[in-house]
Amino acid sequence: MRKLTASILLAIGLMGTAVAETAPATAPAAAQNTPSTSPSNNSATPTSTPTTSPNAEIAPAPSIAPNSGAVESNTVVSESIEIATENQLGGFDKDLSVWGMYQNADNVVKTVMIGLVIASVITWALFFSKGIEILIARRRLKDETKAIAQVKSLDEAVSIADGFKANSITRMLLNEAVSERILSVNSTDLSGTKERTAFRLERAVAAISRYMGRGNGYLATIGAISPFVGLFGTVWGIMNSFIGIAHSQTTNLAVVAPGIAEALLATAIGLIAAIPAVVIYNIFARMINNYRGQVGDTAAQAALLLGRDLDLANSKAR
Repeated sequence: MRKLTASILLAIGLMGTAVAETAPATAPAAAQNTPSTSPSNNSATPTSTPTTSPNAEIAPAPSIAPNSGAVESNTVVSESIEIATENQLGGFDKDLSVWGMYQNADNVVKTVMIGLVIASVITWALFFSKGIEILIARRRLKDETKAIAQVKSLDEAVSIADGFKANSITRMLLNEAVSERILSVNSTDLSGTKERTAFRLERAVAAISRYMGRGNGYLATIGAISPFVGLFGTVWGIMNSFIGIAHSQTTNLAVVAPGIAEALLATAIGLIAAIPAVVIYNIFARMINNYRGQVGDTAAQAALLLGRDLDLANSKAR
């Protein structure tokens, strides 16, 4: 009987030990789920720190890339700088046509371009007006020379030349020879009369050549200085472009290229004005030289006729 009682007591003690071991794990959970309403506990611990179970799981902190915020910030700043630069430079990339680049150019570059365009207009105006004048004068002089080619005396040539126009070169040269003959009528030195006539005709030929060459100096000037004027506009425009680059603190080609293209437009217009001027000047110089040769031939024929008349008159006087 004593042994049975001892066994029952031992079993009861083991059960109590098992209950005591499981009680701390479940008690805090019950305490968290069931709020305390005891006034004594609330007054004693007004700011109590929550107790967590040692077995509670802790959520992992979200992972953050080390430099993602800095990269995004740099990207936003770069985009802002590009937008500000485009606004500061006036939006050159919107219109890159010749007229658009002219409108966006600096005032100095615009002045250079306008001057070069005016020079180009003068070049082509001289080309058409002067070219027509030289062609008409050469053809007229050629016909007049043929008309007096077979005459035998100065008086006969003058009578034929009276039918020419009032501004006839042949008529003017023949009148110079007649005037010298009249002024030297009492002179017995025939060689002196011929020399004076040749001198008068030479001066007349020089005057005619100067008259025909008027306007050619403008072509020479335009052809010589237009490239340098255009280069000045280019240097000025590129200087302004680099100043804009320094202010915007960016070397983006899309921002820099319009200003440089606008500056180079001045050089292009300068070459457009200079190249035709040089070519037309050379053409006119050759045509004027040919015309001077024709005038010289007509003057030589007038001197020849005067010398023949003087020799015939001297032979008859003997």
